[in-house]
Amino acid sequence: MTIQLPGRIAPVHKQITLREAGVSEGIGWDDEIHFNTQFSSQWDSLVHWQHQPSGLAYNGISVNKEALSVTNTIKNTMPTLDHWHARGALVARGVLIDFKEWDEQRAKSEGKTGEEAVFHPLDGHRITVQEIETVAKDQRVEFHQGDVLIIRTGLTEILQAPRPEDLEKLQSAKIAGMHGTLESAKWLWNKHFAAVAGDSWGFEALMPLKEDGTQGGPNDLYLHPWLLSMFGMPIGELWDLKALSEHCKASGRYSFMLTSAPLNIPGLIGSPPNALAIF
Repeated sequence: MTIQLPGRIAPVHKQITLREAGVSEGIGWDDEIHFNTQFSSQWDSLVHWQHQPSGLAYNGISVNKEALSVTNTIKNTMPTLDHWHARGALVARGVLIDFKEWDEQRAKSEGKTGEEAVFHPLDGHRITVQEIETVAKDQRVEFHQGDVLIIRTGLTEILQAPRPEDLEKLQSAKIAGMHGTLESAKWLWNKHFAAVAGDSWGFEALMPLKEDGTQGGPNDLYLHPWLLSMFGMPIGELWDLKALSEHCKASGRYSFMLTSAPLNIPGLIGSPPNALAIF
């Protein structure tokens, strides 16, 4: 089951014969795919969300459709994802902070039972720096400069097979994720992560909080402008992390080599990550 978001079309997959495509009279098939890059697992490029007061992207760049419509990456002056290919795409050390698994084990150790004992990805839980460091310590993981920080909440597993009560929770738009505060932004910067990613909709908890701590709305994203516009730190969202979680738990190892090659399209704002964890 897919969850339709306003303004973001569901993928359209069309299968056509080579004859229909006008490619060949031989027997064979092509296919065409039309999709919004934000609909499922994806990277946010550094132009996806600007610093709202100034309207500028990373390095003070003013983003416009004309600049994004270039047909050659060499002439592309926007900080979009196609530039990754000139550097061989992304190869880094990935670190999984399996918050969902950690919370379930914590509940068991404390003798808590039932769904109320374990956090729900749609309850808007704000994962703090202190919680991340606690999970890392329990998983025997140390952070290194250049790591890609990945946080699992279990959201994509729910979206793939939502129960009626999950769909009801979804209406509140409360999504678990990293706590969007200045403390979180400073911690991410001081750890010198190359990028961050997770299985939630925005990496940071939704709905966001305003700078004064009051409840914000969709336009008050706190970590997005810090990470994308000021740090130059790409954000991965809606990654399917279940299989990775199971392997990390079975092996007792929560760090790995991570590769990711986004689509190679000039002016690319978002892209499926095509990510692999290699142990």
